[in-house]
Amino acid sequence: MENGNFAFVTLATDDFYGSGALVLGHSLKLVQTKAKLVVLITTGISARVVDKLRKRPELGVTLTKLHCWNLTQFSKCVFLDADTLVLKNCDELFEKPELSAAPDVGWPDCFNSGVFVYQPSKETFEKLKNLAAEEGSFDGICL
Repeated sequence: MENGNFAFVTLATDDFYGSGALVLGHSLKLVQTKAKLVVLITTGISARVVDKLRKRPELGVTLTKLHCWNLTQFSKCVFLDADTLVLKNCDELFEKPELSAAPDVGWPDCFNSGVFVYQPSKETFEKLKNLAAEEGSFDGICL
């Protein structure tokens, strides 16, 4: 992995995914990632789990998945669903171009949003926010 300001990003929408984010963070630490770790949280998570997440200095905490693109302090990010378990170092994902992802099975024009590489951008964040307001939110991105 070349020198850069990179982050693995995940989302915790409730206590189940908050616990998953803790396990994901631990698995990334075990495989010795060189990237930072960021957890996006929503109001559906209890104060107890938010407190646990905030006590983990290796995890950054902010709000909701759309804000992935608002993390402009990073040059490139890899989003991982909170129920992902990393078994070996995958820092090479940061060398992939934006927007890299696997196709979603059964949806040929969409990609699976559980793991994807992206570059944060205020402009992209605003476009996605406007699209969500006009078209509604969805989990998965279609081309």
